[in-house]
Amino acid sequence: MRRSAPNILFIMYDQLRFDYLSCAGHKTLETPNFDRVAARGVRFDRAYCQSPVCGSSRMSTYTGRYVSSHGAAFNNFPLKVGEHTMGDHLRAAGMDCWLIGKTHMKADAAGMERLGLAPDSVIGTRIGECGFDVWIRDDGLWAEGPKGFYDQKRSPYNEYLKSKGYTDHNPWHDHANAGIDDGGDIASGFLMMHADKPANVREEDSETPWLTDRTIDFIDAQKADQPPNKPWCAHVSYIKPHWPYIVPAPYHNMYAKDDIQPVVRSQSERDTAHPIYDAYLAGKLSGAFSRDEVRETVIPAYMGLIKQCDDHLGRLLDHLDATGQSDNTVIVLTSDHGDYMGDHWMGEKDFFHDPSVRVPLIIADPRPIADATRGTVSQALVEQIDLAATFVEMAGGEVADHILEGRSLLPLLRGDTVDWREFAISEYDFSTSGKATQLGLAPRNCRLFMVVTERWKLIHAEGGFRPMLFDLEGDPQELTDLGNSEEHSDIIDELYAHLHQWSRRMAQRTTVSDAQILARRKGGSAQVGVLIGVYGDEEIPDEHLTAYRGKATPIEGR
Repeated sequence: MRRSAPNILFIMYDQLRFDYLSCAGHKTLETPNFDRVAARGVRFDRAYCQSPVCGSSRMSTYTGRYVSSHGAAFNNFPLKVGEHTMGDHLRAAGMDCWLIGKTHMKADAAGMERLGLAPDSVIGTRIGECGFDVWIRDDGLWAEGPKGFYDQKRSPYNEYLKSKGYTDHNPWHDHANAGIDDGGDIASGFLMMHADKPANVREEDSETPWLTDRTIDFIDAQKADQPPNKPWCAHVSYIKPHWPYIVPAPYHNMYAKDDIQPVVRSQSERDTAHPIYDAYLAGKLSGAFSRDEVRETVIPAYMGLIKQCDDHLGRLLDHLDATGQSDNTVIVLTSDHGDYMGDHWMGEKDFFHDPSVRVPLIIADPRPIADATRGTVSQALVEQIDLAATFVEMAGGEVADHILEGRSLLPLLRGDTVDWREFAISEYDFSTSGKATQLGLAPRNCRLFMVVTERWKLIHAEGGFRPMLFDLEGDPQELTDLGNSEEHSDIIDELYAHLHQWSRRMAQRTTVSDAQILARRKGGSAQVGVLIGVYGDEEIPDEHLTAYRGKATPIEGR
């Protein structure tokens, strides 16, 4: 490992919209520390996640592979035991890879049992933790209902809160994600009507500062304990600004109704809705976020959560500066997906309009090789699976492009002229949802695909449905679906050709590289004595016959 390899501080926020940053043009939300990183590096304005939902998006980012390649197509779909991950690739290149926070990964317990892999062994632990070595893992959703907790694992954050004197049964909910109503009762953040209340937790004990503290502990431990030539990658994965939409004081009232950006929606979207989009519009989330009072209560809290994230990002940046590590640490800021916030009559994520599928991505590489691009904005079509290949190249490793399906972003960070991709892809599986039942679809027909180019976005739905089409140049807010337009049939055909090209990718030959195949061509099977189609009077190299020459030994009795 060359010491020229930097450390990588890979920070992912959960459900952070690409346009809710001041450096991305938000008019009232100030994020000076995101802006600070953007000024040091490149902000990729057209970055797309590979699935607009937590689990499958993250599995794509961590494996560097598309959803239909790794197969973990929705939340709590296990990542199969044989998948290589970012940690596997980086360790092979000599770089440690640590987790601090969330992955939303479900381990393939059946696969591990079949192979006899003990969950508490080193390899079993890494497989069960998405390839990371764990500094601390907390997926940050300790919801509880009639059937118990959503997450059955131990909650380090709940244990921390109890150690700080929060003695309720589930302080994650009762304090960090709930306020107090006028009657003195718990005002659950799961009920969005309470989003304007301050969370019943000291700000310094809430989730974002807690994980920031753990990250600072990690950075200090690496500086103290690791060999001077041993770089690290730390995946710092915050749960916020993901719901429950509630934030502690003073962030709960930093923003108000007048700070909300105008909603992006039109009645024509509802009047001409594609059948699957129409099923989304008929759902509870759409019904809620179509109400102005919901948006006016929730969005200021969402903005407060982002502001809190920005302030604690500032703490991390200041700590790197103060400890002399800024000059050898790459900073990567992104999100697993966005949040509709009422745009297109929608809430949450789960579909392919930009507020959901487009993600913030800022990379600041402090090395001189990136000097030419500092403070710039790239319009290249970037996929989040590009990060794994980027990190491997930063570590000085060879990108295993028969496994990793993304492309290294280093040429773009250097400012090189490069032949980049023409289109980006995202996928979504809604087979477990009520929409699938409503539409009467078999699970295998509940798959959506997005292909986006510089100008156009097409959404394909399995099950015999027409496509959706948006002209991102003439209609950047994606309000007019042209999927039924005969005038755009050539464009639709062109985008389907891109989707067809993508579907023919080599996704499953992951155990043999192109280089290994080319090596096998040299001499072929004759190098190991297999002579096929040889009569015997051809010119055959002596080395291929050496083992087969010499006097024969007769069999006795013949």
